[in-house]
Amino acid sequence: MAENKGILICGEVVDGKLAAITAELLGAGKKLSAELEQPLGALLIGKDIEEVAQETIGLGADRAYTIDGPAFLDSLPDLYVALIAAACEKLQPSVVILGQTDMGRDVAPRLAAKLKTTAVLDCVGLEIDPETRALLQTRPVYGGNATAVWVTESQPQIATLRPRSVMAAESDTSRTGEIEPLPIVVEDSAIKGKLVETVKTEVEGIKLEDAKVIVAGGGGIGGPEGFEKLRELASLLGGTVGVTRVPCDEGWLPLTMEIGQTGRIVGPDLYIAVGISGAPQHMAGCSGSKCIVTINKDPDANLFKESNFGIVGDYKQVMPAFIEKCRELLSS
Repeated sequence: MAENKGILICGEVVDGKLAAITAELLGAGKKLSAELEQPLGALLIGKDIEEVAQETIGLGADRAYTIDGPAFLDSLPDLYVALIAAACEKLQPSVVILGQTDMGRDVAPRLAAKLKTTAVLDCVGLEIDPETRALLQTRPVYGGNATAVWVTESQPQIATLRPRSVMAAESDTSRTGEIEPLPIVVEDSAIKGKLVETVKTEVEGIKLEDAKVIVAGGGGIGGPEGFEKLRELASLLGGTVGVTRVPCDEGWLPLTMEIGQTGRIVGPDLYIAVGISGAPQHMAGCSGSKCIVTINKDPDANLFKESNFGIVGDYKQVMPAFIEKCRELLSS
């Protein structure tokens, strides 16, 4: 695997700003760049993005590549695959990293197929094997109950990185680097689908992927009214509320709040699970949390095995005292 060289991260630009995942990708990319002794590049797609491209230089990129096109928020995977594939064919990177976001998980497999390589999705760790110089890609398996290390023999080695699984790069405005526009044009025939309509759902508070504290509720909450206490606690701790599949299926809360294999993948500093049994499908979405606290009246709930702390009891009785104690500690 000697012909390809360089680390390329595919950043995301949302509403003219770098998405949080981009700084995390650059944090991972800087580490790999140092281990491989190869340059780090950042690829951005959007309109008038020279300023955000300069931000990636400050965050560690040696060179930022820009492509004129719609922002990732516009959700055009066929177009992004074609643009990124053309960029990879020109730049010949040895490693390509995308975020495990709605767009990243859609683009990465198609990109791998187009470049005749493979992609490993939902990685929580990336490092270089000192002997083979191959990318070691660590990802959860068995619903988050174990991790496995994957190695790609073909190039480029493509991986998606789970949000909040690594430290975001810190900005250094004194850094210098080049910004290089890539004049890539994609034929209309390469685009098989088109965006017909965008429906925006108003999200209260912090996005799940960006939250450092999440208070999540499951089927054990019993109904939509039970989430008021969870919202109170989340607000007190500066976090947001999430749910498992059951509350979504029952119509208590919208699908945009679901955490799990069929929902959002999160990795907050603190994850408080209330009335959640801990099914593998849900654990796949929250196993990257740094600290898990479980409140459940069933002492045999699976989630207790994955938790740092646990309270056995009815949440209706536990939550008021829990909230009061948190309020007391925060005010002291």
